[in-house]
Amino acid sequence: MSPVITDVRLTPILIADAPLLNVGGVHQPYTPRLIVEIETDSGACGLGETYGDRVYLDRAADLAPQLIGMPIAAVNAIRMLGANTTGEALIDNPIAGGLRGTLTTDKVRLSVISAFESAALDAHGRELGLPVHALLGGKVRDRVDYSGYLFYKWADHPFPDAPTDDWGEVIDPDGVVRLAEKFAAHGGFRSFKLKGGVFPPEEEVAAIEALAKAFPDHPLRLDPNGGWSLSNATTVAEQLSGVVEYLEDPTARREDMAEVHRRTGMPLATNMIVTSIEEVRPAFDLDAVQIVLSDHHFWGGLFATRDLAAVCHAYGKGVSMHSNTHLGISLAAMTHVAATVPELTYACDTHYPWQPEDVIAEPIVFEGGAVTVPDAPGLGIQLDTDALERLHHRWKALPQWHNRDDIAGMRLVDPAYQPPTSPKY
Repeated sequence: MSPVITDVRLTPILIADAPLLNVGGVHQPYTPRLIVEIETDSGACGLGETYGDRVYLDRAADLAPQLIGMPIAAVNAIRMLGANTTGEALIDNPIAGGLRGTLTTDKVRLSVISAFESAALDAHGRELGLPVHALLGGKVRDRVDYSGYLFYKWADHPFPDAPTDDWGEVIDPDGVVRLAEKFAAHGGFRSFKLKGGVFPPEEEVAAIEALAKAFPDHPLRLDPNGGWSLSNATTVAEQLSGVVEYLEDPTARREDMAEVHRRTGMPLATNMIVTSIEEVRPAFDLDAVQIVLSDHHFWGGLFATRDLAAVCHAYGKGVSMHSNTHLGISLAAMTHVAATVPELTYACDTHYPWQPEDVIAEPIVFEGGAVTVPDAPGLGIQLDTDALERLHHRWKALPQWHNRDDIAGMRLVDPAYQPPTSPKY
């Protein structure tokens, strides 16, 4: 008989974050994450990780007691916890939500469930002596490719006592190339993605062209998070035809995405207009997107990610994986599921090199821009309890950073700052 869950621990933490710029603001000095630990009556433990903003903590605290007494193998039942939640919009400005698309009550639930599912699979794998990818049906690759995730950024956060970083200022094409060189030295990344929507499109086109010159054999991508008008998106797509492998969310409306693709033939990817199963058919019917960037957090877990990949395959769409600010538990789960998806032919995104702190004992290493898929039981990682306690203590000491809010970060510099309510450029 399958062991049953006897305890669920929820630990919110704050991790240091660099002053990374995006279409609507800047990352704050600290980002909240939630670490989930599940224990069974057989002594197995499992780990999960997800967003740590207050709305996620509250939902996790509400659902966690329902896990007690459930068999560790009952993943389908775990996925259904709280499933009567409506899709009511909580945040309709994706900038405030960290560029994750419209935040709804059900997306919050799914993001919590993703951490519960990961922890259950981790514990079950440890119990059986099997890696998580084996519980998902088995790996089809031994290494998962990741893209070097480049950002425009300030040299430092604009107030005292903020964490510092070694990446330096990045505000022009030369800075972007220098940053890519550091990423190449850090993990041997063989492709690069630039977070755009910060400067006028022509400046970001120049940065991509500089990258193409410096790294001629590296696939490139540009993501302005819906910050361009249809006209500017079309112009950029024409200018970068044959230079980038795809543009990601060049406009905010699926109708405009479809028009950009129709006019230019540029492949378009998204993690903003297709973020739930209800959004798949409208976008696919319009041919608004050719590559979907899954995220096991807001899609509801690793099995849900595989389900999405199957839908994309049926429609003839490409699939890769999106990243938000995350640590090693998230990256390990992402690597396990990516290893099981045959159709995943684009390098995945990851913020992991940006995060100087982690709660796992041994940092995950990139070699040749890839992570070797672990074959150890469960996720193949171990929790650093001292680091967890230290980052939780910070969370308790700094309540002003309990919600991710790029707008608030920018207002530290410009109190009158207003985020764009329509395309920025």
